[in-house]
Amino acid sequence: MEIEKILLSQRDFFKTQQTKSLAFRKMYLEKLKKLIISNENMLCEAINRDFGKSKFDTFTTELSFILNDIDYYIRNLKSLSKPKKVRTNLVNQLGSSKVYAEPLGCVLVIGAWNYPYQLSLSPIIAAMAAGNCCLLKPSEIAENTMKAMASLINKNFPPEYLYVYEGGIEETTALLTLKFDKIFFTGSTKVGKIIYKAAAEHLTPVTLELGGKSPAIVTKNANLEIAAKRIVWGKFLNAGQTCVAPDYLLIEETIQEQFLEMLRKYIKEFQYEPGSEQYTRIINQRNFQRLVRLIDKEKIYSGGHFDEEKLYIEPTILNSVDWNDTIMQEEIFGPLLPVISFQSYNAALNSILELEKPLAAYLFTHNAEEKDIFTKKISFGGGCINDTVMHLSNDNLPFGGVGSSGMGNYHGKYGFETFSHQKAVLEKTTWGEPGIKYPPYSEKKLSWIKKLL
Repeated sequence: MEIEKILLSQRDFFKTQQTKSLAFRKMYLEKLKKLIISNENMLCEAINRDFGKSKFDTFTTELSFILNDIDYYIRNLKSLSKPKKVRTNLVNQLGSSKVYAEPLGCVLVIGAWNYPYQLSLSPIIAAMAAGNCCLLKPSEIAENTMKAMASLINKNFPPEYLYVYEGGIEETTALLTLKFDKIFFTGSTKVGKIIYKAAAEHLTPVTLELGGKSPAIVTKNANLEIAAKRIVWGKFLNAGQTCVAPDYLLIEETIQEQFLEMLRKYIKEFQYEPGSEQYTRIINQRNFQRLVRLIDKEKIYSGGHFDEEKLYIEPTILNSVDWNDTIMQEEIFGPLLPVISFQSYNAALNSILELEKPLAAYLFTHNAEEKDIFTKKISFGGGCINDTVMHLSNDNLPFGGVGSSGMGNYHGKYGFETFSHQKAVLEKTTWGEPGIKYPPYSEKKLSWIKKLL
């Protein structure tokens, strides 16, 4: 099998120790940056063919993230890689203790289709910065972007260091039979379980970036105009095909009608029309049909129109939704926003607690007590107060899930740590050796050890 030979070549190359050189890592990070910049038009054309993504959205939600990641690691590589001196406890005096970040070896990154460049190349960049050899398997669902990445990387990087493997389910299944030193997967919870099970056969550590039903909560204490504007943007960005998009809206009953009108106003203002620069298609027929089945015509407040030929679904608000409705049983991953009203803030939070832990959560309020209860009571991967989605853009914050929404995290230093092993080293002097730990044992020695420990 060709891919097995490439993996073996990566193992052999890693043993040469070349990837541990900071100069080596910086050289290839800079090379990748130059390739992305010089091939921006090609990358934009490929993603536009996949699901109609504009140059504006491709740069702001894909390429800018990747370029910022490269700049971050080039700027901080020396400090991230420097051994960290830690305190040495009394029993190990005289000595010094350090933690060394060493690369794991050969890593596999399995990307997602909804942000095919960002969710494939951002983890690859973190793995390169940490000194690993990398194999990337992009999602075949976004076929043109998969081919674009393969062309860009396989023609310009040695395969024994970095390689893009094309293919579908069969190729991914074959990959998972091989032993890697780390697997990083972005995708659905269902596939994440398959990845986790396959990795367990080799005791391979995994990072799983999954999803879930991410709530947006709006109370009467919020700035309603700002909340509506930011929720509409975060929800319908990429036609809702965003893992951290608000999945459903919890709105305080006293402001419900007023707020829904604001949502409708901003949907119209943002001009989410078929073929427009600010709105993408649904990725394929299967996902289109799945989303159409979730639209309850009796509960449409706004939108609801769709065009199967164009794979277009209008931004749709569904009102008076119940927790037992079909749309509340799975992650939506599309431009449908179910709305549930509440009278009691604490009761609303308790309803969230009945579901699996979400990847993201959003609260809109200016009430300090409501903010405090939200952050302490609800477990979620990451989120915002008075905004949506934007926590991803801060590389000082970790990005990752919890529970069924994922495990492990990345971005910034957290990405470097995800693809590194923290190696502990204690160095002792060879003089002043106490004898209390050595045989023969005695009550006196034991009493001293109890005092020291």
